[in-house]
Parts: sequence; structure tokens; C-alpha cells
Amino acid sequence: MSTYPPPGGPSVGRRFEEALELIELELQHAIAYVNDAVVPEIRRESIAALRAMSDRLRNLADRFERSGAGSSGSRAPSPGKPEDAHR
Repeated sequence: MSTYPPPGGPSVGRRFEEALELIELELQHAIAYVNDAVVPEIRRESIAALRAMSDRLRNLADRFERSGAGSSGSRAPSPGKPEDAHR
């Protein structure tokens, strides 16, 4: 009858500990990669996307403002442009 592991070889507990150490090392490398490469790229792309969305929203607001300028209804004051107090 054979025994596993063979006598004199590493015990199952020791092999398990070695596997855990290797997994931990790989996780540390993965975390470093994410922090060093992925996170900065996501930040750059997020900033670019926010700027593009800001430009689109500004253009949309300008279109709304222009389309309301020809109507006879009253408009709300634009932010940053105080209403004339003598109207």
C-alpha cells in the first residue's frame, strides 16, 4: 500500500502553505499592476469623458437658450448673468 505524499517529502500542510504564499505573491503583483497601470488610465479616460460630456451639455444649453430667445415667453436668467433690475 502506497502513501501520499511519499515519506521524506513535503507534508500536505507545507505544500498548502507554499501554494498560499505563491497566490499571495501573485495578488501583490496584480494589485501593483492595477495601481500603476490601470487606475491612471481610467482616470485619464474619465477626465476626457467628463470634458466631452461637459462640452455636449454646454452646446445643448446654448441650443435651448437660442431656441427660447425667439419665443414670446419669459426666460429664466442665465447663471452668472444678473437680471437687469430696471425692467
